[in-house]
Amino acid sequence: MEQGDIYLTDFEPSVGREYKKERPAIIISGAAAIKNAPLITVMPITSNVNRKRPEDILISKDPANNLHKDSMIRVADIHSFDKRRLISKLGTAQKSIMQKIKDYIPKHFDL
Repeated sequence: MEQGDIYLTDFEPSVGREYKKERPAIIISGAAAIKNAPLITVMPITSNVNRKRPEDILISKDPANNLHKDSMIRVADIHSFDKRRLISKLGTAQKSIMQKIKDYIPKHFDL
């Protein structure tokens, strides 16, 4: 389990407008947090690219990430979960995708 890995993730139970069901998510936690913390921080991935917000990051399906469709990362919907919610590894995002996420995070938290 590493930053940039994409896992099928269980988002249930959800409340209100939170993401629902099992869906891919990209791990954004750093190596130390992955090793030492009981929670893992992810961003959900959706294949519904029709509702793209300006900050969302498009991710094309490729053999490395093993997504079924071209999709997008909903970067504003950051979640921290118990690691047991990660069902199975699908693949790994390209470094360029991780760089876009790293560029976004300070904006999200107004750092």
